[in-house]
Amino acid sequence: MHETDMTKALILTVKDWQKDQKELPQIACIHLIVGKFTCVEPVGLQFAFEAQTKNTFLHGVKLVIQETPLIAFCHTCQVEYCPEIGIQYACPRCKSPMDDIRSGRELKIDKVEYLENYAPNF
Repeated sequence: MHETDMTKALILTVKDWQKDQKELPQIACIHLIVGKFTCVEPVGLQFAFEAQTKNTFLHGVKLVIQETPLIAFCHTCQVEYCPEIGIQYACPRCKSPMDDIRSGRELKIDKVEYLENYAPNF
C-alpha cells in the first residue's frame, strides 16, 4: 500500500509549508489532484490520511481528492483517447502503443485552505 508512504510525504510537505508562513495558519482542508494512471486509490489515501493525522497538527483536516482521467494522444491518428487502465493502452483506432500521456499522472497538492482569523494559543 503505497498510499501510506504518499500520506507521510504529504504530511511533511504541508508541515514544511506551514512552518514557512509568517503566522502559523490553522489548516482546514487540503485539496489533492490524483491521476488515474498513478494507481493511487483515493479511498486508501483517505484512510491513510485519517489514520496518520490523528493527534497531529492535521487532525480533523478535510482531504479532498480530485481524480484526473488517463488521456493519451495518438500521433498517427491525431486524436486523444482514454485508455482502459490494465486492459488496453494502445490507440483504439490504429493500435499504436500509448506514448504521449496528456493526463492521468498527476499527484500534487492543488491548494491548502486555512482559517484566516486564526490566533494560535501559546
